[in-house]
Amino acid sequence: MIMMSLYNKVVSGSLATAGHRERQVNEPIKRRKIMTMNTNHKLNLFAVALVGMMAMSGLTTQTLAQEAHFKKLANLPFSEGRPTKETSQTLRDELLFQRAIQTYLWAMPLINTLGMQVGSERTFGAGYNVLPIWKQRLNAKTLITTPNSDLIYAMSYVDLGKDGPLVMEAPPMLQGILMDFWQRPIPVDGGKFFGDVGLAGPDGGKGGKFLLAPPGYKGPVPEGYYVYRSGTYSVFIFLRGFYGDPKNLTPTVAHLEQTKIYPLIGAAEAKPMKFPDASGVSVNMLPINGGSAFDHLKLLLDREGGNLAGPDWLGMLAAIGIIKGQPFKPDAHTREILDRAAKTAYKMSRVIGFEEIVGGRSYLVYPDRHWTNPVADATSSKPVSPLELSGINRAGGYLELDARINFFTNYFSISPGMLSKTPGKGANYMIAFADSESKPLSGTSNYRLNLPPNIPAANFWSVTLYEAENSSGLANGQPFPSLGLRDKPALNADGSTDVYLGPQAPAGKEGNWLATVPGKGYFAILRLYGPTEHAIDKSWKPGDIEKIK
Repeated sequence: MIMMSLYNKVVSGSLATAGHRERQVNEPIKRRKIMTMNTNHKLNLFAVALVGMMAMSGLTTQTLAQEAHFKKLANLPFSEGRPTKETSQTLRDELLFQRAIQTYLWAMPLINTLGMQVGSERTFGAGYNVLPIWKQRLNAKTLITTPNSDLIYAMSYVDLGKDGPLVMEAPPMLQGILMDFWQRPIPVDGGKFFGDVGLAGPDGGKGGKFLLAPPGYKGPVPEGYYVYRSGTYSVFIFLRGFYGDPKNLTPTVAHLEQTKIYPLIGAAEAKPMKFPDASGVSVNMLPINGGSAFDHLKLLLDREGGNLAGPDWLGMLAAIGIIKGQPFKPDAHTREILDRAAKTAYKMSRVIGFEEIVGGRSYLVYPDRHWTNPVADATSSKPVSPLELSGINRAGGYLELDARINFFTNYFSISPGMLSKTPGKGANYMIAFADSESKPLSGTSNYRLNLPPNIPAANFWSVTLYEAENSSGLANGQPFPSLGLRDKPALNADGSTDVYLGPQAPAGKEGNWLATVPGKGYFAILRLYGPTEHAIDKSWKPGDIEKIK
């Protein structure tokens, strides 16, 4: 309405000017020239006014197109109270598109896990006895959400429905997490531990035998086993190895290779363990962002049935054609809609993934810094987060969907042990998406990050860079997109550490530099392993990432 009023005002003003001029000019040729000039003037004025109004109201061409799309849907024609054939087809397609988007976003944790499983098993093989290990650390060739290049990773995916209860034998001091396919830490009998294996688990770092029991398992449990009762038949095993010297990883790898996984029943006939080296191998283990995500959800539903969801979301899956035990064969038209829906939903998850306020909760770690943490509420002064690790709001009893989407588009794996607030235990994570001026980090620009003296990490600290596009490690041409304590960066005179980020290292600062790629956005994660009291109570604060002018 404002634009139309402005248009009318511009037009009527122009016509008035034209009338005045025409009264002064009698020659027909001059009159035609003036009218032509006036028409151009009138259109120019309207264009300028329109652009001005769009700028003042925040409107863009994209916004107008979106409003036109919504308006088109709302005003699709009905005939005699019934949708026309064309209207019916348009709205059915739109309904499928919207349902598929919401299904994808709801299933984000599953799609994250499935992306890792599909990529890993396609490249390294499948089975309870296959445990890929990144024996030379994990570099940017492994596409996976926010990996830590400063640990040795080992990851496996097992099927308790196919193989029955499984036993994992772990050596002393092994660190790991056992999760169902929603990446919920699996509860341990006794109610005290969830998912953790090792120092934060029931064994206290002594190692032992860990029984993975499928849903509803009521069979025998051998004496002395730690029993993890999974909510899904499909289980994600995530192990991590810590090393002291980055030039000698052999002891850490050998320690991980002491792990054994085998069926509880028929252990004598168990397949021998395989530990393929995953380092340096090009493999895509990111969340599946195309229509095949729905095919893999179908395969997972066939394995899990009602373990996967309740009636409402099983109904949503059914509404897009995914039903346990029934064929899922969408025609070409449906397949195209599902593919576009998955790609759109993934992009929506990236929007949520960059937000500092999610579900009304600020993720800022400090009020005067840009560092964020999706579980920043769990501090020493407030040790219990308002959300359970599954994303359930403790007070309201509902799922905070955006919080879960934010986490699983950017990260994977979480457990109580990782979030320990006992000084010297667990880890502290801080994420920077923006610089000190609230602008997204750009690979074209140069930045400096100052870490004050006495960085409060009992084990080690590191800064790692990740692709803005998909949260995988930044392919920056360096061996690893990380820099930390064990790289021995130079200290400033006051004991602080400067980390430089940019396409070129500042002169003499090569040992404190992480390369970035011009034209590529990225973000950074600061990790403190074994955070001490000053990290937990936030009295130690890293500087913001500052652009170097």
